[in-house]
Amino acid sequence: MRRTLAVTAALGVAWMTRRALKRRIGDSPLWPLPALETPVSGHSPRRALRALIVSRTEPAQGVLRLTLESPDLPAWTPGAHVDVTLPSGLVRQYSLCGDPADEGRYTIAIRLVEDGRGGSREAHAQLVEGAELELRPPRNRFALVPAASYVFVAGGIGITPILPMLRAATAAGADWTLLYGGRTLDSMPFLDDLAPYGDRVSVLPEDETGLPDLAPVAAAGPGTLVYCCGPEPLMDAVTAAADPASVHLERFAPAGEPGPGRAFAVELRRSGRVVEVAADESALAAVRRELPDTPYSCEQGFCGTCQHRVLSGGVDHRDELLTDQEREDSMLLCVSRAQGDRLVLDL
Repeated sequence: MRRTLAVTAALGVAWMTRRALKRRIGDSPLWPLPALETPVSGHSPRRALRALIVSRTEPAQGVLRLTLESPDLPAWTPGAHVDVTLPSGLVRQYSLCGDPADEGRYTIAIRLVEDGRGGSREAHAQLVEGAELELRPPRNRFALVPAASYVFVAGGIGITPILPMLRAATAAGADWTLLYGGRTLDSMPFLDDLAPYGDRVSVLPEDETGLPDLAPVAAAGPGTLVYCCGPEPLMDAVTAAADPASVHLERFAPAGEPGPGRAFAVELRRSGRVVEVAADESALAAVRRELPDTPYSCEQGFCGTCQHRVLSGGVDHRDELLTDQEREDSMLLCVSRAQGDRLVLDL
């Protein structure tokens, strides 16, 4: 009897030890290395949302407007955008252009870019009414700052983040004007939405009026804020014409070459490996040589798919996405680099 009890106790201890070891390995796949927190990369801290496409229309030539509905959609403010996961897994960013007061409903617009990277072609071909779409909660790095007066400048699809700003500025009693340019009148969406604003809005199709006259931007007085979204040359022209302190820009394409790079090393703490990042390559490319399953999508610093936790080292942030708080302990591998000679990542 005593022997039986001893054997039973030993088996119980062995089972508990095996279970604890299995849990430990699960917590840290490279056990016995120290278990760290779950890495950010591929696991966005912003939870995934599901929404139904309830309407698909074409407000202009080559422009797709989608209305999405779900009771789980968070509130948002003018200037916000959402990350949309396309059926292929590509992640793209689109400004919210509906009314923030419409709870449970988002509106986005997507211009077809035939020679782009494929996201807009996929959206136009596959995002149909009745389909479900995955997206992440809104971000806003283009928030409308309260002011007595504004000059808004939009180019083409850049009208999308501006639309809800016009509603908000009107509701607040602010004085404002809009310069809205595009290639042709047929290519410029949301003209019907702008019509009620009358002569506050100047519609400037390039094939009829040439490049927009930015005199209202240059003439903006103290306290007038300038908001611009559109092609890079337009934003450059607006920045040159206005007081830089008054200008707010929204970009969904890189602002240009970020300057010469320099080589640095990246330590992958979970595996103990060290990879060298050449001056002419991204940290993402170097990391993927060692860890080919590291997720990524846009490779331009906008979608956040390659966001990863930084355990040590200063980061030269070159993205248009992360908040100041997120930049304290993470980076986007596709565009950002080390300030010094070495970074340590939670990989």
